[in-house]
Amino acid sequence: MLEKIARSATVVVSIPGDMKPTNHKRERWTSKAGIILAVAGSAVGLGNFLRFPTQAVQNGGGAFMIPYFISFLLLGIPLIWIEWAIGRYGGLFGHGSAPLILSRMWKNRTMKYFGTIGVFGPLIIVIYYLYIESWLLGYTFFSATGKLTSIDTQEGMLGFLRSYQGLGSENLFAYTYLFFVITFVLNFAIIYRGIRSGIEMLCKIAMPLLFFMAIVLAVRVFMLGTPDPALPDANISAGLGFLWNPDFAALLDAKVWIAAAGQMFFTLSVGIGVILTYASYLTHGDDIALSGLTAGSLNEGAEVILGGSIVIPAAVAFLGIAGAKAVAASGSFNIGFVTMPFVLGKIPAGALFSFLWFALLFLAGLTSSISLIQPAISFLSDELSVSRKKATLILAAVTFILCQAPIFFLGNGVMDELDFWAGTFFLVVFATLEVVVFAWVFGIEKAWEQIHHGAELRVPMFYKFIIKYITPTFLFLILGFWLWQHGIPTLMLKDVPKENIPYIIATRVGLLILFIIIALLVRHAYYRKYKRGETS
Repeated sequence: MLEKIARSATVVVSIPGDMKPTNHKRERWTSKAGIILAVAGSAVGLGNFLRFPTQAVQNGGGAFMIPYFISFLLLGIPLIWIEWAIGRYGGLFGHGSAPLILSRMWKNRTMKYFGTIGVFGPLIIVIYYLYIESWLLGYTFFSATGKLTSIDTQEGMLGFLRSYQGLGSENLFAYTYLFFVITFVLNFAIIYRGIRSGIEMLCKIAMPLLFFMAIVLAVRVFMLGTPDPALPDANISAGLGFLWNPDFAALLDAKVWIAAAGQMFFTLSVGIGVILTYASYLTHGDDIALSGLTAGSLNEGAEVILGGSIVIPAAVAFLGIAGAKAVAASGSFNIGFVTMPFVLGKIPAGALFSFLWFALLFLAGLTSSISLIQPAISFLSDELSVSRKKATLILAAVTFILCQAPIFFLGNGVMDELDFWAGTFFLVVFATLEVVVFAWVFGIEKAWEQIHHGAELRVPMFYKFIIKYITPTFLFLILGFWLWQHGIPTLMLKDVPKENIPYIIATRVGLLILFIIIALLVRHAYYRKYKRGETS
């Protein structure tokens, strides 16, 4: 009882250095397991089970895994610790979102506008992510009813997907929109309940269930053997060999390294502002070194051990390596929504395993989407003093309206445009900003102290050098190469069909207006607190 009262009481912290004590009533995580599972839930999403297998197959299988693990050591782990430390630091002053946290760490009045990315980016991602997530709920339903397993060709599966998206001949859009509304309401109902009763409770249930379903599917895939004796090179051994036997010559291709580093951003949810927000609900004495590493490791286990062991071996077992490469080249959606239900439909009890596959993906999507909503909620609650329930209702109304663009203009490239800005460009930019502010402006000595305050793990000293020099250099190189290879052509609307150009331009104008609105709200919040002396 005393513990419960303490958790709900006003937080009064005594903190070292140039930091001042603050009185601020905010929710807190109820347990270390709760925050670890929540952060892992944020990271374990569609990227683990759809994007990772696609990237691995497209970039040489085993050749991809070497730069992937190097990226985890030099990029992923440092960014995890950086975001946990920044978030916990900001939470001590009652800040739960990037704009005012970063402006506190760097006493520069323009910094709050750069920090706006940490609210804007997740909001844009959730606009189209909720729609994709709703497809998974729909496919879970159609798996349970046997609709999917009755389709016996990949062409038929592709046709069903296009019809479900509203782009095919069969009219399934009524189902599509119904499952979108259900998914939307479910997400905001969880957010409405708060950190402990909503997000933490969901992740404590969903994450173990997700891992259980993934293990069941992985075991079943390992039992496939050689499904078609006429194709002796199409089997589970060949699939696992393709994933784990590297072609060292492929390591000379810069594209493989950029792809591996890019996947690390997607898989760990770094550079978005989500982990930063979740960590703001910690107290100053809470461990972040071991907890952050544990959450990151759970994500890697889900991605490499489970995600890679389900999709790639299953695709190779039925299609061969050449067939798996062809499917990967056609996109992540095709692997998840076309190839996997086709493959699972070929085995006994296929409807059950197809149901488990899409239920697994839906849970992964749900734990990620609620984390994407939380930064905007924290901003409204902490910086504008809007109650959580009111903030949830306001954001739900705004988000629902914005979601209509990717729903009704999917075929015109709107979703791809949103993903380019929020899920790629701003993600890398924001991660680079975080590292520079934390290691260079805030200072590596203070940063190192923040990481180790209350730590249950002593971070190896060489990571001090990595965080200050290697990680930012790595990020600047990624940003430079990426802009050169992909950014500039995208900005110039190259390879965009002429009929889609008006939709793309309209999307960019809409994004600019939304960013300006959020930036103005950030400015209002900053000067509101500045007058109270809360930003000094």
